Amino acid sequence: MSGNTSPSYRDRNSTADRALDILTMFDDAHLVVSGTAVAERLGVARSTAYRYLQSLVAGRYLEEAPGGGFRLGLRVLEIARLARRSYGLSEVAQPSMEALAEDVHETVLLTRRTGDLVVCVDRAESTRAVRISYERGSALPINAGASALVLLAWSPEDEARRLLEATELRRFTAATLTDVDALMERLGRIRRLGYSVTRGELDPDVVGIAAPIRDENKQVIAAVSVAALASRVYPEAETEIAQKVLATASEISDRMAVVAG
Repeated sequence: MSGNTSPSYRDRNSTADRALDILTMFDDAHLVVSGTAVAERLGVARSTAYRYLQSLVAGRYLEEAPGGGFRLGLRVLEIARLARRSYGLSEVAQPSMEALAEDVHETVLLTRRTGDLVVCVDRAESTRAVRISYERGSALPINAGASALVLLAWSPEDEARRLLEATELRRFTAATLTDVDALMERLGRIRRLGYSVTRGELDPDVVGIAAPIRDENKQVIAAVSVAALASRVYPEAETEIAQKVLATASEISDRMAVVAG
């Protein structure tokens, strides 16, 4: 990559670890934390700690507390709501995801969206799958990756456009789309096709194939996807895998309708 290219998904792990260290400082006895306490926890200078804190504030994971220090922000509440909603879905989806993972010998992901946040809420792996680094709880970008595009494609068109225009669209690889008009056209093609295929748009080595999961009212509430190393999925095999992903999404949707009564 050139010097002005955004770091890849994997390159952000160190920063993510620091952010998680800060967020896990909060508990019932510590609803507000100070910059000094964060610096001590991370073992860094206060100026470095404040850079991490301000990044979390910018993302709405934290906010400045009225009396000083920092408290959890509204984004954390959104994630908590998403997590609560996902438990029933994960339990319903897991058997189908495991069957798909064993069938295609690749990693299968379950994702949901709230606002501009796309989260991997569950995963299943074949014993022969090459491990892909999208973990449970990982936040994924709204403009890259098959799951994110599927979740956005079935949102109201005006909502999708407003969201894309209001979000900083990062370029992860040369294939990542960051132009809003181009993305809107892409979303239309995904709706017509019924599923999404991305090749090297979030991670240069990964192919993603995703399909929407619907609730009892036929509203798209989640996505199921296969994430595989590009070297293991030739373009001519994409359609076959896509049909299996679509069948899995339909099976999960049917089970969701049964659970809802």
